[in-house]
Amino acid sequence: MNKKVFNPRAMTGGKWPVLIHVGRNSGATYRTPLDAHPVDGGYLFVLVYGSRSDWVQNVLAAGNARLRVGGREVELTAPRLVGEDEAFQALPEKVARPPKLLRITEFLRMDLLTD
Repeated sequence: MNKKVFNPRAMTGGKWPVLIHVGRNSGATYRTPLDAHPVDGGYLFVLVYGSRSDWVQNVLAAGNARLRVGGREVELTAPRLVGEDEAFQALPEKVARPPKLLRITEFLRMDLLTD
């Protein structure tokens, strides 16, 4: 349902950050709207569906991705899974934490690629 209905609408609306990544098996380019938050030196992604999601596995395998956010694209590298403690420490206080009901314990952190 997300891939066919919600994701295309989210990308068309332009309000959500969109991660551009390459399929680990297909080599195809995918675009996935995500909950991405700027943190010191990069971005933090809330893994609502966990670290076994295709997009997470694709990014971990590739070691990089691009993020379209605020009308521009940034290059990201060094993807790594982090736990709640590290994630919450990195997130600004104003960013709402995921509801405990969702039981989200893993996050993906990536660094901005610098020249």
